[in-house]
Amino acid sequence: MIKLDILAIGAHPDDIELSCSGTIAKEVDRGKKVGILDLTKGELGTRGTPQIRAAEAQKASEALGVTIRENLGFRDGFFVNDEKHQLEIIKVIRKYRPEIVLCNAIDDRHIDHAKGSKLASDSCFLSGLRMIETQVDGKTQAPWRPKQVYHYIQWKNIEPDFVVDVSGYIDQKMDSVRAYASQFYDENSKEPSTPISSKNFMESIKYRAADLGRIIGVAYAEGFTVERSVAVDSIFDLI
Repeated sequence: MIKLDILAIGAHPDDIELSCSGTIAKEVDRGKKVGILDLTKGELGTRGTPQIRAAEAQKASEALGVTIRENLGFRDGFFVNDEKHQLEIIKVIRKYRPEIVLCNAIDDRHIDHAKGSKLASDSCFLSGLRMIETQVDGKTQAPWRPKQVYHYIQWKNIEPDFVVDVSGYIDQKMDSVRAYASQFYDENSKEPSTPISSKNFMESIKYRAADLGRIIGVAYAEGFTVERSVAVDSIFDLI
């Protein structure tokens, strides 16, 4: 069974690529095993189809070099944070036993982002309780709780609690975003316009990373928020 170092969870295919794919590419390059879990197929999206999104997600995964990618097929726009949905995520967490989970922004424009954030975070906690029993392929799973849960930044310009230098990985990040050709800027597209299909939005992905990089004195960075205080072994760990 594959054990992951990082599991990135997103409400929709492309949430992760837009928000933390530079961090993922960097850790993959350093030898870490990273997986992606999409909660929905993005079937309510204005542009494209779930089938197109699935193919695009596969292309993005190849660009990032992730170890696994799964989709739970929850209802886009209508999934809720309840026992049924929590148990499905718990099964994935216990299956891959990640040390770190990255999940949606706590507060954001799209209602699924905040819902997905809380659902993923609650599932991480519950996954560590041995009295909650889950089975996969007829085998009872052992409890597992990730050491850390971090929330990536999405539509809203939320102040990050920490940022990750992704200067050497911005091209890889942009390649993973462009894999979702049906969703983003294409001057020849006949699809309806959306808030994320504009040229400005596509450019904003890179200039937001540049601005976060400016804050810490590097070329590009990605920001995250935390649920509890970040701890370092030494004050010299900070860059």
